Amino acid sequence: MTDPGLHPAEIIQLGNLRFQAKTIVEGLMLGDHASPYHGFSVEFSQHRQYMPGDDIRHIDWQVYGKTDRYYIRQYEEETSLNAYVLVDNSKSMDFKASAKVTKYQYAQLIAGAMIWLLLHQNDAAGLAVFNRKIDVLYPPKSVMSYLNELLAVLQNTPCSDRTRTGEALHRITEKLRRKGLVILISDLLDDAEAIMKGLNHLRYLGHDVLVIQLLDPAEWELPGARKFRYRDMESGESIKLDARQIREEYRERIRAFTDNINRRCGENHIDHTLVLTDRDCRTALLEFLKKRRRLY
Repeated sequence: MTDPGLHPAEIIQLGNLRFQAKTIVEGLMLGDHASPYHGFSVEFSQHRQYMPGDDIRHIDWQVYGKTDRYYIRQYEEETSLNAYVLVDNSKSMDFKASAKVTKYQYAQLIAGAMIWLLLHQNDAAGLAVFNRKIDVLYPPKSVMSYLNELLAVLQNTPCSDRTRTGEALHRITEKLRRKGLVILISDLLDDAEAIMKGLNHLRYLGHDVLVIQLLDPAEWELPGARKFRYRDMESGESIKLDARQIREEYRERIRAFTDNINRRCGENHIDHTLVLTDRDCRTALLEFLKKRRRLY
């Protein structure tokens, strides 16, 4: 089968975030991509007593018929993974130029797909949406009824305020009660030193960390052959420049910036992936699956 790709502008047209997320996850099974469900919860192991919040789909009704008590079926490869999906909604994320979707729309798509996949694999998913403050914070739960709540709040939380990624990461870290996998989705267009301090705070407390850095292709290449007025989306300040005069130096600086982030993440055992927002939506999700399988 020819893999048609899952491009963000097409996915956005499909409806609400739950359907978009489901489409992206199921799209992983097309072409040469392996099933995202492979290797999870496949062999029955034992029963345990039902607890409030457990998915009722795993209740063993035959046991209930014999004992008049609720028991959950557990599996050999069942895990207790807690995943925290952190999404940057600062004003810089509302940018689009070469791509047909904003960075924030792209972040919503891949974050929604990760949450959808986590909950369908019986993992616990939580969500934080942040700028210089925390706009949204939901603790991880592993019940399917949580899916609509998380996706609705993610879809309905707009971009606002300035970026203070490092400060926000410290605040979020202090509120994470259990060790888990932290997935940061951001353009990282902020102070690199502050960002690394925030990420290292997560690592110090025992969290595994995956960073998905999103950039519009125009932010990576600085296209254009004439003068433009460039405006800071967060401060409102603007300056008129000729792209031809600054393009080479700009490209060197943006690559040096991302290379520095990538190198320092690697030194601290943090996975970092740069994704341009005109790319197939599965790119970032595949990085998440690789991380998930290495850890668990």
